[in-house]
Amino acid sequence: MKDGSGEKMIPDSRIRLARNSRRGKDEITDGVAVGPVDGYFSGPMSPVPSGNPSSGKALSFDAIFAKVQVRFPSASAGSAPNGAQWIAVQPHDAFAVADFLKGEPELSFRSLCCLSGIDLLKLPPSEKDGPLRDDLVCAYDLHSFEHGHELRLKVFAPRLDPVVPSVESVWGVAGFFEREIFDLLGVVFPGNHDLRRILTPQDWVGHPLRKDYVYPESYGGVELKREGQTFDSGPYK
Repeated sequence: MKDGSGEKMIPDSRIRLARNSRRGKDEITDGVAVGPVDGYFSGPMSPVPSGNPSSGKALSFDAIFAKVQVRFPSASAGSAPNGAQWIAVQPHDAFAVADFLKGEPELSFRSLCCLSGIDLLKLPPSEKDGPLRDDLVCAYDLHSFEHGHELRLKVFAPRLDPVVPSVESVWGVAGFFEREIFDLLGVVFPGNHDLRRILTPQDWVGHPLRKDYVYPESYGGVELKREGQTFDSGPYK
C-alpha cells in the first residue's frame, strides 16, 4: 500500500497487531491461536506475529501434541526451563512422524527450518538427583506457512547405536543437515542418498562435537597441538 507520495505504508492492522502482541493480548481459544486483528495472530510457540493474513488457524502446542499422540501413542511432550516445548518420538518412528506432520492438513509442517544435533553427555540433569543421560538428540524445528504454527520435534538416539531414519524424502533440505550431524556427532541416517562427511575430511577419525571426543595430535603430518595445549578432556571436565 502506498500514500500519495509513493511511499509504502504499513497497514494499520499490522501496527495494531505489533502493539497488541507486545502487550500480550493474543489469546489461545480451543487450541487455536487467535490474534487481536482479523486474520493475524502470533503463535503460542513464537513471540513473532505471523505474517500470513489468510489462515488464522495456528494450533497450540497442546492441540498439536494431541493429534500426534493419537497416531503415535509412544510420543511424549517435554519442556525446558525457559518454557520451550517439544514433542519427543522414538527413532524408529521418526520418518513416519515427519511424514504425518507434513501431510496432515491441519498441521501442514512443510518447512524444516533447522535440524540440530545435540550430545547430552555431561549435561546436568533437568531435575535434582535426576539421571544423567548420554543420548544423541536430533531436534527438528518445523514451521507451517499455511497455518502459522511451529513445532520442535526431538528424537533421542542411544549413544551406542545412534540410528535415525532419514527424513530427506519428506523435507529435501534435511539431506545436508543429516550429513552435518553424521559428520560431527556420528548419528547414522539410513535413507539419506549421500551420507558422507561434509565438514571434515572423509578419512577423519571420530566425531568432533561429541563431548567425549579426543582431539588428534596431528593430521596428515600437521601438528594440531601447540606446546602446553591439551584437548584430551575437551571443554568440559
